[in-house]
Amino acid sequence: MTGIVLNVVIGLVTSMLSGSSVWLWQRHARRRFLRRKARFFGIVPGDVCIVVMNNKWNAPGSAQHRDVQAMLKAAMLAAELGCEVTMRSSDEFRGSNGSAVEFCIGSPENGSNVRTGGHLRHNLPGVTVHPFGTPGLSMAIEVGGEVFSWDRGEREHALVAKFHPPGAQRPVVLISGQSSVANHAAMHYLLTSWKELAALLHATERFCFIVRVESIGTYDFYGGTLARDVSAVAFTIPGQ
Repeated sequence: MTGIVLNVVIGLVTSMLSGSSVWLWQRHARRRFLRRKARFFGIVPGDVCIVVMNNKWNAPGSAQHRDVQAMLKAAMLAAELGCEVTMRSSDEFRGSNGSAVEFCIGSPENGSNVRTGGHLRHNLPGVTVHPFGTPGLSMAIEVGGEVFSWDRGEREHALVAKFHPPGAQRPVVLISGQSSVANHAAMHYLLTSWKELAALLHATERFCFIVRVESIGTYDFYGGTLARDVSAVAFTIPGQ
C-alpha cells in the first residue's frame, strides 16, 4: 500500500470514528435532555397521559381555538416523551388520574372546566378565582392576598401548578387562565421555559406560579412571563 493510499485510508477511518463519536455524544445528550424534561413534568415514558378538554364559555361541548392549541401542545409534549395520549372531557372525567399524568386546562369559571374547580378546592386552598362579573375582581386570581387582575385582551394571567392529588401516582399539571389566550400563553411559556423554571423553583415535585401575559394585542400568546412563584401560599389553607 503506497503512502498516499495509506494516508487516504487513515483519513477515512479517522473521519468515521470522529463522526461516530459526535453521533453517540449527540444521542446521549438528547436522551439526557429528554430525561430531565420528563422529570420536570412528572412523565414516565410508556405511561398514559390524559389531556382534559374544557368548554367554550358559551358553547358547551366545543372549545376555543386557543384552548385547542394549548391541548395540542400538551399532547405533543407527551408524545415526544414516549407517552400514549388520551383526551377526556372535563364534564365527564371523574376520579383520580391514578398512574397517568394529567394536563388539565381551563378556568373553573363560566362552566369552562369543572375539574379545574375541584382541583383548586382540594389541592390549592390558598387560591381563589373570582367569578366573572365580580365588581373590581372579575376573573381575578387571588393567592395569599395578592390579586392578579384581568385586563381583557391587554394584560391577563394564568395560574400554573403541578401536584399529586390524593391516591395518584402521577401528578396533575394544571393551567387555569383568565381566557383561552392566557391558557395558550401559559402552556407555551411552560414548554419553552421549563429549564429556567426548574432552576428557579425551590422544588419541581410540587409548584404553583402565575404567568402574566402582557400586550396581547401586540404579542398575542408569546407575551407570557413569570409574574410570581406562589408555591409557598397556594397549597396552604389561609390563616394556617
